[in-house]
Amino acid sequence: MRFTIEKHIVFLGLVVLFPLICTSQSTFKSSRATYYDSPDDYGNPRGACGFGEYGRTVNYGNVAGVSRLYRNGTGCGACYQVTCTNPRYCSYDGVNIVVTDYGQGDRTDFILSSRAYTKLAKPNMALELFALGVVDVEYRRISCKFSGYNLMFKVNENSRYPQYLAIIILYAEGQNDITAVELSQENDDEWKPMRKAFGAVFDFSNPPEGSISLRFQVKGSAGNTWVQSNNAIPSYWKPGAAYDSNIQLT
Repeated sequence: MRFTIEKHIVFLGLVVLFPLICTSQSTFKSSRATYYDSPDDYGNPRGACGFGEYGRTVNYGNVAGVSRLYRNGTGCGACYQVTCTNPRYCSYDGVNIVVTDYGQGDRTDFILSSRAYTKLAKPNMALELFALGVVDVEYRRISCKFSGYNLMFKVNENSRYPQYLAIIILYAEGQNDITAVELSQENDDEWKPMRKAFGAVFDFSNPPEGSISLRFQVKGSAGNTWVQSNNAIPSYWKPGAAYDSNIQLT
């Protein structure tokens, strides 16, 4: 039994193969998982989160579409440890995945890339696990850790300089949800809310002239906190460009 992730418009692209290092204190919950096909077993570049090519290759393609955990896009970029519970076929550690898409299967919380689904299996048991199609799993949210990368913001390729700016946040570490984004002209204290366009994409019509500062409302274990980027988007920003915030979440 195989399921196909819902297709969405391509918006963002950043080709990166990068390992995910995670820690967690949360308890496991029970659910089910299946998988989707792709030509190279990586993720879906047309995922609902809007990550584009980044959503295909991040974490070596160990990614997933989720249903309930999508949370209207707030769950995009969250990291989970997923382990299947069939002792005959399944490995003990399972796989650590990054949420990059939305998808629904047969009472499943996770639709894994084929690459991630393979890692659920014991050595030489992957074919048997694929034959099952859907497996019972346990999962828990874990902290994302992207060693060597600061939090970055990428300008959506559909942005139109200077009339329309859309961004998405990449490499957000920890167990954090970015629930809002605001912008202002650099060195100005007048912050304006960006609209949540879809998935993890935030946009703004007629943004300020000059360099643009961003700040993010981050919901973590300590509650809601505003975190400001140490680097601004340059005056002449370019659609498709990614900019380093010079900060990282914890």
